[in-house]
Amino acid sequence: MIPYLAWILLFVLAPLILILYQSFTNSAGQFTLQNYVTYGTSWVYLKMSLNSFWYALLITIVTLLISYPTAYFLSKTKRQQLWLLLIILPTWINLLLKTYAFIGLFSQTGSVNQFLTFVGIGPKQLLFSDSSFLLVASYIEIPFMILPIYNAIVQLDPALVNASRDLGATNFQTFRKVIFPLTLSGVKAGVQAVFIPSLSLFMVTRLIGGNRVITLGTAIEEHFMTTMNWGMGSTIGVILIVMMFIIMFLTNDRKKKHREVMADEKETL
Repeated sequence: MIPYLAWILLFVLAPLILILYQSFTNSAGQFTLQNYVTYGTSWVYLKMSLNSFWYALLITIVTLLISYPTAYFLSKTKRQQLWLLLIILPTWINLLLKTYAFIGLFSQTGSVNQFLTFVGIGPKQLLFSDSSFLLVASYIEIPFMILPIYNAIVQLDPALVNASRDLGATNFQTFRKVIFPLTLSGVKAGVQAVFIPSLSLFMVTRLIGGNRVITLGTAIEEHFMTTMNWGMGSTIGVILIVMMFIIMFLTNDRKKKHREVMADEKETL
């Protein structure tokens, strides 16, 4: 346990403590609460928080709408492992490389605009827009939504679905009453895996969204790398961590854990 505890202490707890300490200091290193007061009273920071939550919510909804049908049909196809490999494969590529690839696709001389010119629509301004940011961010996050939903669907007992249909339920009723409730744990895990990282996106917002998309991740980067106001940057980081813990609490599958505890107790007895 010593290497594991040392890793947790040095690379998890120590950075969190350092960020928390920096959030209570000013540029001179003196203790102050002004950073939190500024954050709570400034409409600029509150708007950034709303923008971060809104874009993270949109990315989560888009990925969920795409991922759930994909995971469901994937569980019914042959060669599932091959399809899973193709879905996981883009995650092996560096995020920066994928972002620059989309810059090449969406630029004025990129493949997309060349196709639009070929069909007579003409080149369009695709980069530095909300839609391009949502598209690229959703593409990056989709595998992290598909995998937990797929695992939940695969673990679903087919006898329950067959029983629902034998009792006269339609396909939609079976999905609404049986399949979706029993795979909700996978949906919650996917929401955690997508929503939480989407709150702190800054590379995609900067390169794809330009200055049109401003989030808390962008603000943290700005304070640490440009204005050198580490105190305010750390304060925003603490707020972001608190928001992440709230999302984890709200999407935590407490019923599943309760069932696992009860099962363990029964086995013990």
